[in-house]
Amino acid sequence: MSEIASRDVHQHLLTLLEQQQARFQVVEHDAVGKCEAVSEIRGTALGQGAKALVCKIKGNGVKKHVLAILAADLQADLSRLAHHFGGLKASLASPLEVEQLTACVFGAIPPFSFHPDLHLVADPVLFQRFDDIAFNAGLLEKSVIMDTQDYLRIAQPEIVDFRRLSA
Repeated sequence: MSEIASRDVHQHLLTLLEQQQARFQVVEHDAVGKCEAVSEIRGTALGQGAKALVCKIKGNGVKKHVLAILAADLQADLSRLAHHFGGLKASLASPLEVEQLTACVFGAIPPFSFHPDLHLVADPVLFQRFDDIAFNAGLLEKSVIMDTQDYLRIAQPEIVDFRRLSA
C-alpha cells in the first residue's frame, strides 16, 4: 500500500475498497471505546472485530513499526511479535507515533497500512472463524464490515501467529 495521500483515512479506505470491488458495508454508530460495546452496536461477534495495534519492535539491531491486527476477543503476545522480526522486545507505540503512522486516533485505526514505514501483520485466527470481519474505519463513529477474503486480497497482511496462548 502506498502512503496515504490525504489525512482523511475514512474516505481513502472507502475509495480503496470500492476500487477493489470489495464486498463491504459501512455502519454508523456512536463513538464507543470498547471492542465489546462496538461489536454489539454493529451486530457482529466480538471475534469478528479486527483490533489494530501499532507496535514498536526494538533490539538486536531491529527498529521497526508494525500494525498488528488480531481478533478483538484475543490478546496480543508482543514478545512473540518481537521474536518474529528478530527483535528483543515490542511495545505499543505512543499516541503521537500512532497519529503520524496512521493519521488516526487509538480505536479508529483500520486494519490497513497506508504508510511505507508501517509493516502490516495479522494473526490468522481472525480469518478462520467468520466470513466477514469488522473494524473502525478511520473514525470512531464509523465501522466497516467486509468479506474476509476481500480483506486478505486487498490488504495483503503478513500472516504471523502473535496471539497470547493459553497457559
